[in-house]
Amino acid sequence: MNNYFNKIAITTGDPNGIGPEITIKALNRLGIDKDKIVLISNKKVLDYYGVLHEDYELVEIPYDCKITPGLVCKEAGEFSFQSLKKVCEIRPAAIVTAPVAKKALHLAGHIYNGQTEVLQKFLAHDSQHAEMLFVAKDFRVLLLTRHCALKDICLTSDLIINKVSDLNLFLESKLNIKRPNLALCGLNPHAGEDGILGREEIDIFRPAVEVLRNRGISITDPLPSDTLFVKAGCAYNNNSKVPYDCYIAAYHDQGLIPIKTIAGDKTVNMTIGLDIIRTSPGHGTAFDIAGKNIADEYGMISAIEAVI
Repeated sequence: MNNYFNKIAITTGDPNGIGPEITIKALNRLGIDKDKIVLISNKKVLDYYGVLHEDYELVEIPYDCKITPGLVCKEAGEFSFQSLKKVCEIRPAAIVTAPVAKKALHLAGHIYNGQTEVLQKFLAHDSQHAEMLFVAKDFRVLLLTRHCALKDICLTSDLIINKVSDLNLFLESKLNIKRPNLALCGLNPHAGEDGILGREEIDIFRPAVEVLRNRGISITDPLPSDTLFVKAGCAYNNNSKVPYDCYIAAYHDQGLIPIKTIAGDKTVNMTIGLDIIRTSPGHGTAFDIAGKNIADEYGMISAIEAVI
C-alpha cells in the first residue's frame, strides 16, 4: 500500500447524492496540486458527475450498481461505508468527507448515527472519543451530545469535564490558542432560571465547571444560549472577533441552528479527538438536486480549506 501520510484523502459520499459533484467542482476551483490529494471513490461515479482538471490518485471502491441520483439504497450505503473504512486504513494526513445518507447506511446493515461514529469505530484507540466541532472562521461550536433524540439526552458532570478538557487541549495544541475562553450553554431555557426551569445547570453543569476551572480552563457558568449566540452572530456579521473561542452546546440543534443560520455554507463539520482530523461540509446529501449539476460546492471548498 502506498504511503498517504502527507496527503489529504477525500471520500465522495453517497454516489446518489451531491457528494461526487461538489467534490469535483471544489477541486477544480481550488486547483490543488495532484500530489497532495487522494480520492476514495469510484471512477464510474466520478465520471458520471463531471470531469476533474487534475489526474488525482484514486483509491477505487467497487460500485457495480446503476447510479440513480436521489435514490436511497443499501448499495449506496455499502459504498459509503466501505469508503470510510478504506480512508481510515490508509491513514492520510487529514480526511475530508462528502455527505452520506444515514438511512442508506442502515439499509446496508451499518447501524451508525453518522460518519463521525464510523470514523471513531476505525480510528479511536486508548479510550479516544470523536467529537463534533463546527467551525466558521473564528466562530466555533462543540456539541456535548450528537445525533440522538432529545428525550435521550443524558448529560453528566464527568461527560462535560472530559469533553471540555479534550476541546481545550485541541484548541491549544492544534489551533495555537493560548488559554481558550469557552462559553457553556445551559440545557434549559434561561439556563434553568436558578432551578425554576430545571436543575441540570445547578446539579450537573456547575460542579463540572468548578472542576474545569481548577484545572486552569477558562469557562463560563452555564449561560442562556439565545443570548450567547445573538452576540456571536452580531460579531461574526460585523467581521469582529467572536466573544468566545468556542461555544459548548448541550445538544445538536442548540448549536447547529445558530452557526448554520449565521455562517451558512461557510460552516465546516470538524471531527476532533482522534489522531486524524476530519472535516466535512455542514450540509447533507441534497438528494432533491442530485444529478442536476446545480449543487453549490462552497461547503466542500470550506471543508478542504479548513484542513489545508
